Amino acid sequence: MNKRDYMKTSAQEPPLDYSFKSAHVIQDLVTEEPRTGLRPLKHSKSGKSLTQSLWLNNNILNDLQDFSLVASQLLEHPENLAWIDLSFNYLASIDPILTTFFNLSVLYLHGNSIHRLGEVDKLAILPRLRSLTLHGNPIEEEKGYRQYVLCTLPRVTTFDFSGVTKGDRTTAEVWKRMNIKPKKVRIKQNIL
Repeated sequence: MNKRDYMKTSAQEPPLDYSFKSAHVIQDLVTEEPRTGLRPLKHSKSGKSLTQSLWLNNNILNDLQDFSLVASQLLEHPENLAWIDLSFNYLASIDPILTTFFNLSVLYLHGNSIHRLGEVDKLAILPRLRSLTLHGNPIEEEKGYRQYVLCTLPRVTTFDFSGVTKGDRTTAEVWKRMNIKPKKVRIKQNIL
């Protein structure tokens, strides 16, 4: 199967679903059987899943240690992950490992324990991220929460299951001008 056929096929595949498995650490997934859906998962000759979606929601994960390793054990092409659902876990931060999946377009992190709004900055490097959820985290209570996220991630078109409108973008830009001070650039002077 060539790369183009794989991308077309895997985008239509059901997710590799490890939700509600009571997993405490990512490594637990290697020994678990994924949940089955209406459509069966397709696998490569090596036995790895051909999907681009990984659902880990409703578990007891508090970090993503070994995430890349486990993804490579479960998925034929982990670099093509487009959808990761980590909602309803115990994550206190956004692990930088998520930023290594450049094809990621959907990321669900709602219902976790993320408490620093600045954690969102890590996601700015993801060029294809279009849908993000963060509601149900302590950061949701921060003043300017929605505006900050939309300023930081201008390519996101759906945030917290709500479409991002032109009005949202305008409000976010005004909020940014009023609340985020530009970084001062220091110019070094040559002393003769």
